[in-house]
Amino acid sequence: MRAKQLSFLLALPRLSCPQLLAGKLALPGQFLHDDIMKCVVTAGPTFEPIDRVRRLTNFSTGKLGCGLAQYLAQRGHDVHLLLGETATCPVPAGVQHITRFSTTNDLGDALANIADPLVKAVFHVAAVSDFAPAAVWTRSARGDLEPVAAGKISSQIPSLWIELRPTPKIIARMRDWFPNATIVGWKFEVDGTRDDAVSRGRDQIAAYHTSACVVNGPAYGAGYALVPYSGDVLHFDDPLQLYEALARRISC
Repeated sequence: MRAKQLSFLLALPRLSCPQLLAGKLALPGQFLHDDIMKCVVTAGPTFEPIDRVRRLTNFSTGKLGCGLAQYLAQRGHDVHLLLGETATCPVPAGVQHITRFSTTNDLGDALANIADPLVKAVFHVAAVSDFAPAAVWTRSARGDLEPVAAGKISSQIPSLWIELRPTPKIIARMRDWFPNATIVGWKFEVDGTRDDAVSRGRDQIAAYHTSACVVNGPAYGAGYALVPYSGDVLHFDDPLQLYEALARRISC
Protein backbone atom coordinates (compact mmCIF):
# COMPACT_ATOMS: atom_id res chain seq x y z
CA MET A 1 0.00 0.00 0.00
CA ARG A 2 1.32 3.46 -0.88
CA ALA A 3 2.26 5.87 1.90
CA LYS A 4 -0.44 8.42 0.98
CA GLN A 5 -3.13 5.71 0.98
CA LEU A 6 -1.93 4.43 4.36
CA SER A 7 -1.96 7.94 5.85
CA PHE A 8 -5.50 8.45 4.56
CA LEU A 9 -6.73 5.20 6.11
CA LEU A 10 -5.12 5.97 9.46
CA ALA A 11 -6.82 9.35 9.48
CA LEU A 12 -10.29 7.87 9.03
CA PRO A 13 -12.55 7.99 12.11
CA ARG A 14 -13.51 4.67 13.73
CA LEU A 15 -17.17 4.32 12.90
CA SER A 16 -19.82 2.28 14.66
CA CYS A 17 -22.45 0.11 12.97
CA PRO A 18 -25.18 2.77 13.44
CA GLN A 19 -22.91 5.34 11.78
CA LEU A 20 -22.27 3.04 8.85
CA LEU A 21 -25.97 2.35 8.48
CA ALA A 22 -26.61 6.08 8.53
CA GLY A 23 -24.45 6.45 5.43
CA LYS A 24 -21.13 7.46 6.96
CA LEU A 25 -17.95 6.92 5.00
CA ALA A 26 -16.66 3.38 4.46
CA LEU A 27 -14.16 2.34 1.83
CA PRO A 28 -15.05 -0.63 -0.41
CA GLY A 29 -13.93 -3.85 1.23
CA GLN A 30 -13.31 -2.16 4.60
CA PHE A 31 -15.26 -3.18 7.73
CA LEU A 32 -15.03 -0.49 10.38
CA HIS A 33 -15.97 -1.11 14.03
CA ASP A 34 -15.73 0.74 17.31
CA ASP A 35 -13.75 -2.27 18.51
CA ILE A 36 -12.85 -5.74 17.32
CA MET A 37 -15.18 -8.41 18.69
CA LYS A 38 -13.58 -11.39 20.39
CA CYS A 39 -15.32 -14.50 19.06
CA VAL A 40 -15.03 -18.22 19.77
CA VAL A 41 -16.08 -20.85 17.23
CA THR A 42 -16.07 -24.61 17.86
CA ALA A 43 -16.05 -26.91 14.83
CA GLY A 44 -15.64 -30.55 13.87
CA PRO A 45 -16.23 -33.80 15.75
CA THR A 46 -15.11 -35.04 19.10
CA PHE A 47 -14.16 -38.71 19.48
CA GLU A 48 -14.27 -41.11 22.41
CA PRO A 49 -11.76 -44.01 22.60
CA ILE A 50 -12.92 -47.63 22.80
CA ASP A 51 -9.32 -48.81 23.12
CA ARG A 52 -6.00 -47.29 22.04
CA VAL A 53 -6.67 -47.78 18.33
CA ARG A 54 -10.47 -47.59 17.98
CA ARG A 55 -12.83 -44.74 18.68
CA LEU A 56 -16.47 -43.67 18.68
CA THR A 57 -17.14 -40.52 16.64
CA ASN A 58 -19.54 -38.97 14.11
CA PHE A 59 -19.62 -37.77 10.51
CA SER A 60 -18.92 -34.07 11.12
CA THR A 61 -16.30 -32.58 8.79
CA GLY A 62 -16.01 -29.21 10.55
CA LYS A 63 -16.74 -27.41 7.26
CA LEU A 64 -19.60 -25.23 8.52
CA GLY A 65 -17.75 -24.02 11.63
CA CYS A 66 -14.53 -23.40 9.73
CA GLY A 67 -16.45 -21.40 7.14
CA LEU A 68 -18.01 -19.26 9.86
CA ALA A 69 -14.64 -18.70 11.58
CA GLN A 70 -13.08 -17.56 8.30
CA TYR A 71 -16.03 -15.30 7.51
CA LEU A 72 -15.76 -13.56 10.90
CA ALA A 73 -11.98 -13.21 10.64
CA GLN A 74 -12.26 -11.64 7.20
CA ARG A 75 -14.54 -9.01 8.72
CA GLY A 76 -11.97 -7.97 11.29
CA HIS A 77 -13.08 -9.95 14.31
CA ASP A 78 -10.59 -11.61 16.66
CA VAL A 79 -11.52 -15.27 16.22
CA HIS A 80 -10.40 -18.26 18.28
CA LEU A 81 -11.32 -21.49 16.49
CA LEU A 82 -11.45 -24.75 18.43
CA LEU A 83 -11.23 -27.45 15.77
CA GLY A 84 -11.58 -31.21 16.15
CA GLU A 85 -8.41 -33.18 15.42
CA THR A 86 -10.30 -35.45 13.01
CA ALA A 87 -12.05 -32.67 11.08
CA THR A 88 -11.48 -33.17 7.36
CA CYS A 89 -12.12 -29.60 6.19
CA PRO A 90 -9.17 -27.33 5.36
CA VAL A 91 -7.94 -25.09 8.18
CA PRO A 92 -9.45 -21.66 7.44
CA ALA A 93 -7.19 -18.83 6.35
CA GLY A 94 -6.93 -15.65 8.40
CA VAL A 95 -8.12 -17.07 11.73
CA GLN A 96 -5.88 -15.67 14.46
CA HIS A 97 -5.99 -18.53 16.99
CA ILE A 98 -6.61 -22.25 16.42
CA THR A 99 -6.71 -24.91 19.13
CA ARG A 100 -7.23 -28.58 18.26
CA PHE A 101 -9.30 -30.87 20.48
CA SER A 102 -9.97 -34.60 20.68
CA THR A 103 -12.51 -35.87 23.23
CA THR A 104 -15.49 -34.10 24.73
CA ASN A 105 -13.57 -33.54 27.96
CA ASP A 106 -10.66 -32.16 25.96
CA LEU A 107 -12.97 -29.65 24.25
CA GLY A 108 -14.40 -28.65 27.62
CA ASP A 109 -10.92 -28.10 29.03
CA ALA A 110 -9.93 -26.02 25.99
CA LEU A 111 -12.98 -23.79 26.42
CA ALA A 112 -12.36 -23.41 30.14
CA ASN A 113 -8.78 -22.34 29.40
CA ILE A 114 -9.95 -19.46 27.18
CA ALA A 115 -12.93 -18.46 29.35
CA ASP A 116 -13.13 -14.68 29.29
CA PRO A 117 -15.89 -12.15 30.06
CA LEU A 118 -14.54 -10.03 27.18
CA VAL A 119 -15.59 -12.63 24.59
CA LYS A 120 -18.59 -11.18 22.77
CA ALA A 121 -19.78 -14.20 20.78
CA VAL A 122 -19.54 -17.98 20.97
CA PHE A 123 -20.71 -20.15 18.07
CA HIS A 124 -20.82 -23.76 19.24
CA VAL A 125 -20.88 -25.56 15.90
CA ALA A 126 -18.85 -28.62 16.99
CA ALA A 127 -20.55 -32.02 16.78
CA VAL A 128 -19.94 -33.27 20.30
CA SER A 129 -20.28 -37.02 20.88
CA ASP A 130 -23.36 -37.65 23.01
CA PHE A 131 -21.98 -40.92 24.39
CA ALA A 132 -18.60 -42.36 25.36
CA PRO A 133 -17.62 -45.99 26.01
CA ALA A 134 -17.67 -46.76 29.73
CA ALA A 135 -16.80 -50.47 29.61
CA VAL A 136 -16.35 -53.28 27.11
CA TRP A 137 -17.63 -56.77 27.77
CA THR A 138 -17.63 -60.20 26.15
CA ARG A 139 -19.79 -63.22 26.93
CA SER A 140 -18.07 -66.25 28.40
CA ALA A 141 -18.79 -69.86 27.48
CA ARG A 142 -21.07 -70.00 30.55
CA GLY A 143 -23.03 -67.01 29.24
CA ASP A 144 -21.70 -64.48 31.77
CA LEU A 145 -20.54 -61.01 30.74
CA GLU A 146 -16.83 -60.53 31.41
CA PRO A 147 -14.94 -57.23 31.13
CA VAL A 148 -12.43 -56.80 28.32
CA ALA A 149 -9.42 -54.51 28.81
CA ALA A 150 -6.61 -54.21 26.29
CA GLY A 151 -4.66 -51.61 24.41
CA LYS A 152 -6.08 -53.22 21.27
CA ILE A 153 -9.05 -55.50 21.81
CA SER A 154 -8.49 -58.76 19.97
CA SER A 155 -10.43 -59.21 16.75
CA GLN A 156 -10.67 -62.91 17.61
CA ILE A 157 -13.28 -62.21 20.28
CA PRO A 158 -16.55 -63.35 18.67
CA SER A 159 -18.74 -60.57 20.06
CA LEU A 160 -18.50 -57.48 22.23
CA TRP A 161 -20.89 -55.40 24.30
CA ILE A 162 -19.94 -51.76 24.77
CA GLU A 163 -21.55 -49.85 27.61
CA LEU A 164 -22.09 -46.18 26.69
CA ARG A 165 -22.42 -43.30 29.13
CA PRO A 166 -23.59 -39.76 28.31
CA THR A 167 -20.81 -37.24 27.82
CA PRO A 168 -20.88 -33.88 29.66
CA LYS A 169 -23.03 -31.23 28.00
CA ILE A 170 -20.48 -28.65 26.89
CA ILE A 171 -23.17 -26.10 26.06
CA ALA A 172 -24.47 -26.26 29.64
CA ARG A 173 -21.27 -24.56 30.87
CA MET A 174 -20.97 -21.92 28.15
CA ARG A 175 -22.77 -19.19 30.09
CA ASP A 176 -20.39 -19.62 33.06
CA TRP A 177 -17.31 -19.45 30.83
CA PHE A 178 -18.53 -16.55 28.67
CA PRO A 179 -21.04 -14.59 30.78
CA ASN A 180 -21.29 -11.55 28.49
CA ALA A 181 -21.32 -13.32 25.14
CA THR A 182 -23.95 -13.91 22.52
CA ILE A 183 -24.02 -17.73 22.60
CA VAL A 184 -25.37 -19.62 19.61
CA GLY A 185 -25.79 -23.40 19.77
CA TRP A 186 -26.41 -25.90 16.99
CA LYS A 187 -28.93 -28.73 16.58
CA PHE A 188 -28.51 -31.30 13.81
CA GLU A 189 -31.79 -33.17 13.77
CA VAL A 190 -32.48 -36.40 11.87
CA ASP A 191 -35.92 -37.58 13.02
CA GLY A 192 -39.28 -35.83 12.94
CA THR A 193 -40.61 -32.85 11.04
CA ARG A 194 -39.28 -29.35 10.42
CA ASP A 195 -41.46 -28.05 13.25
CA ASP A 196 -40.09 -30.75 15.55
CA ALA A 197 -36.52 -29.69 14.71
CA VAL A 198 -37.23 -26.03 15.42
CA SER A 199 -38.96 -26.98 18.68
CA ARG A 200 -35.83 -28.85 19.80
CA GLY A 201 -33.80 -25.75 19.02
CA ARG A 202 -36.08 -23.72 21.29
CA ASP A 203 -35.72 -26.39 23.99
CA GLN A 204 -31.92 -26.01 23.81
CA ILE A 205 -32.17 -22.23 24.27
CA ALA A 206 -34.46 -22.64 27.28
CA ALA A 207 -32.37 -25.37 28.89
CA TYR A 208 -28.96 -23.72 28.55
CA HIS A 209 -29.76 -19.98 28.54
CA THR A 210 -28.26 -19.41 25.12
CA SER A 211 -29.03 -16.54 22.76
CA ALA A 212 -30.04 -18.53 19.69
CA CYS A 213 -29.81 -21.92 18.01
CA VAL A 214 -29.04 -22.91 14.43
CA VAL A 215 -31.07 -25.93 13.32
CA ASN A 216 -30.34 -28.13 10.31
CA GLY A 217 -30.27 -31.78 9.26
CA PRO A 218 -32.69 -34.19 7.56
CA ALA A 219 -35.55 -33.39 9.94
CA TYR A 220 -35.35 -29.69 9.08
CA GLY A 221 -34.69 -30.24 5.40
CA ALA A 222 -32.67 -28.10 3.02
CA GLY A 223 -31.08 -24.97 4.45
CA TYR A 224 -30.71 -23.65 7.98
CA ALA A 225 -32.99 -22.14 10.61
CA LEU A 226 -31.79 -19.45 12.99
CA VAL A 227 -33.99 -19.79 16.06
CA PRO A 228 -33.65 -16.71 18.31
CA TYR A 229 -34.28 -16.45 22.04
CA SER A 230 -37.36 -14.45 21.11
CA GLY A 231 -38.89 -13.48 17.80
CA ASP A 232 -39.44 -15.15 14.47
CA VAL A 233 -37.40 -18.05 13.11
CA LEU A 234 -35.24 -17.06 10.12
CA HIS A 235 -34.52 -19.43 7.22
CA PHE A 236 -31.39 -19.40 5.08
CA ASP A 237 -30.79 -21.40 1.93
CA ASP A 238 -26.99 -21.56 2.12
CA PRO A 239 -24.14 -21.16 4.63
CA LEU A 240 -23.09 -17.70 3.42
CA GLN A 241 -26.52 -16.27 4.18
CA LEU A 242 -26.31 -17.85 7.63
CA TYR A 243 -22.83 -16.43 8.26
CA GLU A 244 -24.01 -12.95 7.31
CA ALA A 245 -26.95 -13.17 9.73
CA LEU A 246 -24.77 -14.40 12.59
CA ALA A 247 -22.20 -11.67 11.98
CA ARG A 248 -24.95 -9.02 12.10
CA ARG A 249 -26.01 -10.26 15.53
CA ILE A 250 -22.64 -9.32 17.03
CA SER A 251 -21.65 -6.29 14.92
CA CYS A 252 -24.55 -3.95 15.60
